[in-house]
Amino acid sequence: MENKDKRNEQPEKEKPKRSFNFYWIYGIIILAILSINLFQNTGSMVKINPMEYQEMASKGDVDHIVIVNDQVVKVFIKKDRLGKEPHRSKIKGSPISGDNIVGPHYAFNQGTADVQKNEIVTDAKKYGIPYEYETQDTRGWDILYWILFFGAMIAIWMFVMRRLGGGGGPGGQIFNIGKSRAQVFEGSKTTNVTFDDVAGLAEAKEELQEIVDFLKTPKKYTDLGAKIPKGALLVGPPGTGKTLLAKAIAGEANVPFFSLSGSDFVEMFVGVGASRVRDLFKQAKEKAPAIIFIDEIDAVGRARGRSVSMGANDERENTLNQLLTEMDGFGTNSGVILIGATNRADVLDRALMRAGRFDRQIFVDMPDLNEREEILQVHLKPLKLDINVDVSFLAKQTPGFSGADLANICNEAALIAARKKKHSVDKQDFLDAVDRVVGGLEKKNKIITVEEKKAIAYHEAGHATISWLVEHASPLVKVTIVPRGRSLGAAWYLPEERQLTTTEQMLDEMCAALGGRAAEDVIYGKVSTGALSDLEKVTKQAFAMITMYGLNERIGNISYYDSSGQQEYTFGKPYSEKQAQTIDEELSKLVEGQYARAKRILTENKDKLTALATQLLDKEVIFKEDLEKIFGDRPFQRDPEPTSGNGHEKKSTEPDPTELPAEDQTTT
Repeated sequence: MENKDKRNEQPEKEKPKRSFNFYWIYGIIILAILSINLFQNTGSMVKINPMEYQEMASKGDVDHIVIVNDQVVKVFIKKDRLGKEPHRSKIKGSPISGDNIVGPHYAFNQGTADVQKNEIVTDAKKYGIPYEYETQDTRGWDILYWILFFGAMIAIWMFVMRRLGGGGGPGGQIFNIGKSRAQVFEGSKTTNVTFDDVAGLAEAKEELQEIVDFLKTPKKYTDLGAKIPKGALLVGPPGTGKTLLAKAIAGEANVPFFSLSGSDFVEMFVGVGASRVRDLFKQAKEKAPAIIFIDEIDAVGRARGRSVSMGANDERENTLNQLLTEMDGFGTNSGVILIGATNRADVLDRALMRAGRFDRQIFVDMPDLNEREEILQVHLKPLKLDINVDVSFLAKQTPGFSGADLANICNEAALIAARKKKHSVDKQDFLDAVDRVVGGLEKKNKIITVEEKKAIAYHEAGHATISWLVEHASPLVKVTIVPRGRSLGAAWYLPEERQLTTTEQMLDEMCAALGGRAAEDVIYGKVSTGALSDLEKVTKQAFAMITMYGLNERIGNISYYDSSGQQEYTFGKPYSEKQAQTIDEELSKLVEGQYARAKRILTENKDKLTALATQLLDKEVIFKEDLEKIFGDRPFQRDPEPTSGNGHEKKSTEPDPTELPAEDQTTT
């Protein structure tokens, strides 16, 4: 019974107490000032002007007057005249109600001029009205009035200062500008995200899970002499899940978690950034062990001395210097772990990247086939799916997509299904969503002439023909001449997920990209502006082959690529003018050679090209099966199995496989 009573009493004790509202003080002061003003007025007396008084005096209604402090004149009306007009309607307390019979009944202010005083006295003598002078001491009321007035001013000033000093939250007001803007997760406040909610990224999760485990059970590591890492830097392309991993750490760790962005340190006032860094680490040290997460750390951690205009970045560099000192300086910084995230690790300062500050650099790469399948499983859970939806098929259809892209595709598929008034999301909805995300919105009503449509059909048929007949081009999925986004037509491919690319593979891809313009040249003997995106892609790819990958015999095994990013603001090229001329010659030779190759292939298969273009004009969208009917089986059909390896080669900078050769038919 006692326990039951305690349980019943518990909620009553835990009820939050009402805090005193400071606005009541302001209201009381204002009411007091208003009351004093009312009491200083004439009270129950009716205010009149001197002209009305003279009229009453001339009629003989006035019994006597009292002049108070030579300013206010109190008028007393004869009792037998109170029940008559105009006094009956003007005076509230008439003889009928029994109030205010004695008076005074009226009052008016005669002013301070001597002329007005003499007129009042003269009129009184003229009409035989008794008058007398009265002196009232109002110093007490005046003192109280001014005390309340100044009290109100002080209260208003305190209210304004309180609002400026932080009434809107830490760092939100001008007097709190040097305070940290970090969002703190501790106790019952959590992100509700754990490592189970993060699909893929097995290696990154393992590294970060170890940090969380160290904070939970440090004895397991300290017994072996291990020290907790001071920092971990998450590096990777946008949308790969760096911030999501940080949310999972905040949800898993049972320690205070400070979350903020690199731009939170940037302010127009000098010294604010460094002050916020000091305040952030001061709060973290007070609650140690704690974790600090700085998203987009490149906003404050960019390498020093890289500004074009000298002295322009002094404030940012001061902030970075303070951050370096707090992370690993002369003072102790035990129990505080810093986790950073950035898309551009190449621009970060080398002092920030060294061991002792960021002990671990965790690369969060684009998901592979298996990881995409895991990510899709997570995002498909809330959707009402049709039984024909195959997750592994969707994963294969989305090479090069980030986790954010996959989440967007799942949402787009649901929106498309709802737009079509379906009861579930099926396979076609996901394929339409992929097309929507990659190519843009369909524009079926776009005005295109018959000649333009025919040219677009031959252009896309040229891409499809070359990609089908060369060995290393990506397998074709479908071709369309329906305008989508900025393009008037597009060809969809399914690139292989490879880590290394050979010269032959890149040349075949360039040849396929030039197939559209080559088809126009073969059929019409002239070309259009429709190959803009194709030419841009091919030029960049050829330039990379020559200057970055060392795949040109004349230039040799030389790479001018700067992976450290140290040449971001240099104004000169890393090669001579003679070498630049050689590069230009090889670039033109490489591109024109593949263009001639594409024309040769299309000329040899002109009848099949025409058949494919005719079918495109008829159907507007054709698939792989339609090409098989025209060309037969692909000569170089293969289905490579992905293998895993632990080699030490760095992944080459491949063109994004999701960039389709969609043509922009605008003249530039």
